[in-house]
Amino acid sequence: MNQEKLNFLFIMADQMTAKALPFYGHPVVKTPNLSKLAEEGVVFENAYCNSPLCAPSRFSMMSGQLPSTIGAHDNGANFSADIPTFAHYLRNSGYYTCLSGKMHFVGADQLHGFEDRLTTDIYPGDYGWVPDWENFEERPTWYHNLLSVVQSGQCQTSNQLDFDEEVEFLSVRKIYDLARRQDDRPFLLLSSFTHPHDPFAITKEYWDRYDDSEIDMPEIPLTDYDDLDPHSQRIHHVCAMGDYKQHENYVRNSRHAYYAMISYIDDKVGALINALEATGMRENTAIIFVSDHGEMLGNRGLWYKMSFFEWASRIPMIFNLPRRFAHQRISNPVSLVDILPTITELAAGEETMKYADPPEGRNLVPVMEETEALADEPVYGEMLFETAIAPVLMIRDKRFKYIYCEKDPEQLFDLKNDPQELTNLATHPEYQRIRQNFYDQVMKKWDIKDLTTKVLASQKRRQVVYQALNTGRRTSWDFQPFEDASEKYMRSHMDLNVLERTARYPVPDVPPPDGINIKK
Repeated sequence: MNQEKLNFLFIMADQMTAKALPFYGHPVVKTPNLSKLAEEGVVFENAYCNSPLCAPSRFSMMSGQLPSTIGAHDNGANFSADIPTFAHYLRNSGYYTCLSGKMHFVGADQLHGFEDRLTTDIYPGDYGWVPDWENFEERPTWYHNLLSVVQSGQCQTSNQLDFDEEVEFLSVRKIYDLARRQDDRPFLLLSSFTHPHDPFAITKEYWDRYDDSEIDMPEIPLTDYDDLDPHSQRIHHVCAMGDYKQHENYVRNSRHAYYAMISYIDDKVGALINALEATGMRENTAIIFVSDHGEMLGNRGLWYKMSFFEWASRIPMIFNLPRRFAHQRISNPVSLVDILPTITELAAGEETMKYADPPEGRNLVPVMEETEALADEPVYGEMLFETAIAPVLMIRDKRFKYIYCEKDPEQLFDLKNDPQELTNLATHPEYQRIRQNFYDQVMKKWDIKDLTTKVLASQKRRQVVYQALNTGRRTSWDFQPFEDASEKYMRSHMDLNVLERTARYPVPDVPPPDGINIKK
């Protein structure tokens, strides 16, 4: 294997909020493997998703572009095959690229630059999850609902456990395959798990790592519906939060299961790192850990994501490469669009990466090397999915968070003095200059009328296509993993001795024969 260039192990969780992790200050959750990565690596204390929903967040991260730039509006949005991702750029730079697990790709291209994909996705790859802003009151069956909270607790297995067990097994096996292969290209392996995404259900082994008595309740209590901001009221409708009362035992069980699910992912992280160490590839492999968005976890009586409140939009972000980056904690706001320019810079080495489109994120390598300070630039977020009825736009600078939607009152929070976002300063006279500055930034960055038109038109087009592809013989875009059984394990066209030797790690020596040749 070429040791001149770095390898990358990119580990991604789903719906894991930074607010629930011990290395971001949570007193209850146990994550020894992630905590060690954080202690040895670079921790970004204020990292954000660019859209608090699975597909748009992931497409934005992989392309280095905001969702509106690439049309990644919602969980049924097409991820166009002509948009370069960091997998394309690394592959063009001589890397082997492989995906194991969830990326929620939607559309006919289910690879997006990955040479190999080991699993199918846990979610559909078609246009079935397209929202309809013009029929907001209708609730399709695929919308979230509060059953994930009401039914939270222990299980022996689940749809999500089935998926993540496969992701771990194939990822670990791939690491050993990479160590045994003859190909000397450096690699990018992206292992993407679906936990701790709801439903909140986990096995007894992980549930028992926590006592009910130590489970903390939401730091921001249930808020009366009439006191919620309009966007939060829309979340109530979309997630059918009026169907069940949020009894204390439901809330505690959900948080108990969520913490246990985080520990489950932590064990998966440990298994991947152990495989790297066992194969001697740990030192030359950069480990990156992120989540696609957070989880409200009952704060304000809200659950899941689809909000710019801290619990839903703030994510963990760790870069671990101790031989190059000293441990540090960086407080400047960053976001997932910064991943592409950072990975490609690390991969390119002395070469200059040529981008088809300039990334909308920033290269974080210089600040991790401590050769220059991170500029005080804001990060941006967009909500163009089912809890919106018009674009909801966010700007987060070093101190303030501003949220704008032409259908809603503006929101302005001072995160330095009000980290729980309890006081909306948008109407306070002494903050009008700050509010106006943010408003001007929004008007300069986004053409809101044009964006609204594009979102509505895209929804209508995709609804027509989805209906057509489900009429008559159904056309599926879901990824179908292919295994050629004729090339697996031992087959008659293979040399048995060569196969057994090269499939073993480490590869054993072949000693010269020293037996006695007995002649008859």
